[in-house]
Amino acid sequence: MIVLKCIAVDDEPLALRLVETFIKQTPFLELTCSCDNAVEAMSLIREKQPDVVFLDINMPNLTGMELARLLQEQPGPLPKIVFTTAYNHYAIEGYRVNAVDYLLKPFSYEEFLRAANKVLELCEETSHLPNVIDDEFIFLKVEYQWIRVSLKDVLYFESLKDYVKVHLEAPQKALLSLISLKALEEKLPSSKFMRIHRSYIASLDKISAISKNSIFIDKTEITVGEQYKETFKAIVDKWIK
Repeated sequence: MIVLKCIAVDDEPLALRLVETFIKQTPFLELTCSCDNAVEAMSLIREKQPDVVFLDINMPNLTGMELARLLQEQPGPLPKIVFTTAYNHYAIEGYRVNAVDYLLKPFSYEEFLRAANKVLELCEETSHLPNVIDDEFIFLKVEYQWIRVSLKDVLYFESLKDYVKVHLEAPQKALLSLISLKALEEKLPSSKFMRIHRSYIASLDKISAISKNSIFIDKTEITVGEQYKETFKAIVDKWIK
């Protein structure tokens, strides 16, 4: 059994101690650290790189939901998130940031353990199903199956809210996978794929033309986002020199 590194975040001392206690009595969880605000949690997540964060939502200055959205835009591994909150109206928002589960306070150890097991199952699936083998293919969850996708057939990936649309060479139909673009980016070989926009990852081999601010793939024009221009320019300079 693998052991998952955890961070607990809650601005209520009693609630924080309860989560710490639950983590410590769960054999496959290891409490790395805890804190009482999301700003400090952001730094700890970057430093400790935990597998899972048990995250309160209603906190001053920066909420847990805001932190989860920020994490999706940050470089580096993305931890699994389990929200803990006294309010039930955040469930849909939690789904949109790919939270694994949503614990409604006050919750029992049984409920906590059920959420922890969901995280464990996801991590075990990842370890048993290789993301990339020899940079040739990737496994993506499409509906209720893990589908093997050949990377040489991918034109580009497009973010559609909670899903990523995989555009493939004709005559293959596009696939829709429940995954964030950031999580997908971490699975892909950087030598063949590049994030060029908040909503797009392009196959470098499939780029047919380049303009000042855009690329073209199979007659589709994709704008290069401002924050990605410098990195993309470095690649282009190698091509045209």
